[in-house]
Order: sequence, then structure tokens, then C-alpha cells
Amino acid sequence: MADVQLPAAGPESRCFVIRRAFVVPLGLVLVLLGVLLVVSIMHGQPIAKLAFLVIFALPVAVLFVESAFRRLELDAAGVTAKRLGRSRRIDFARVTALESVRVRSRVFLTLTAGADEFLIISNGYAGFPDLVRALVNALPASAVPEETRQLAAAPPTRQADVVMAWFVVAALVYVLVVQFSSSGAGIG
Repeated sequence: MADVQLPAAGPESRCFVIRRAFVVPLGLVLVLLGVLLVVSIMHGQPIAKLAFLVIFALPVAVLFVESAFRRLELDAAGVTAKRLGRSRRIDFARVTALESVRVRSRVFLTLTAGADEFLIISNGYAGFPDLVRALVNALPASAVPEETRQLAAAPPTRQADVVMAWFVVAALVYVLVVQFSSSGAGIG
């Protein structure tokens, strides 16, 4: 396992963001849903279809905003999870355990500091292998179980969410093409 060194606290801290390979198609889904909504309004679609589009677009918008602004910052002293409007920091000196759960290609790390302070990290972050190795190397050996050390040696990559997002983009493009080519015909 390659040794990943953390820089001293300051501007050299490492930053990990949600993979852009997921965020970009998610943004496209949101834009395409907006275009489909406008086209549907222009074609005089029933309120029920318009409401369905809005109801579908709202969670996509929330997921997009959360994913676009979520990041982890690691420095020599600890890790800070930043989300839109909030942040949580756990110093390495207080960490009692770094545990992992793996479900197929999905991995969750739980960084625990006491009974009620924890941080859950998924493999949705770009550079996840480096992130896992940096956390394992920054913590005392007693805080990292063997299962997590083995995971750090060969962390799985997850592509299913990216594939699904691109599939939705393709489906929405198809619906828009049908909508435009049918000159006023309905969505379905």
C-alpha cells in the first residue's frame, strides 16, 4: 500500500469532492427537465404531467446542489466535511474508530470520535482510494480494524450511479426529440 502523506494544516490541505463524472450528468438531467417542462407548457400539456415533471425535478435539484457543493478537506490535524451551509470537523486526535461497510461496489466509512460524534463518507468522492489511504495513515493503528486496512489496499470503484445518470440524460433527450418532432403532440 502506497503511503499517502497529509500536508501540514493550512493552504496545502487535500480536498475531495463528489465525482464530477456524476455531478455533470446530474446537472444535465436538471437542465433537460427544465427544457421539457417549458416545452410541455408550450404544448399545453395537462397539469398532472406538468406537476409530475416538477415533482421529479425537485429531488434532482436537491441532489445536484448537495453533490456539487459537498467536499471533504483533510489536513494534518483532521477532516472537515463541508456541505452547503454546514460543516462538521473531526480532529484525528479524537477519533476512536474508522470502520467500513461494503455492499457490492458501494463503500461507507464511518469516522467515529466518541459516542455521538461521527462522519459517514461514501466512495462517491473523486480520489476515494487516496482518501481512504490518507485516513488510515493519519489514524493510530488501534482505531483502524483490519477489514478497513484491507479495504484501503484495494478500494472498489463505483460507476453504477454515473451510468444511471447518463441513462436518464439519454432518456430525456429522447423524450425531447419525440416532443419536438411530433409538432404539438403530447409527451406520452
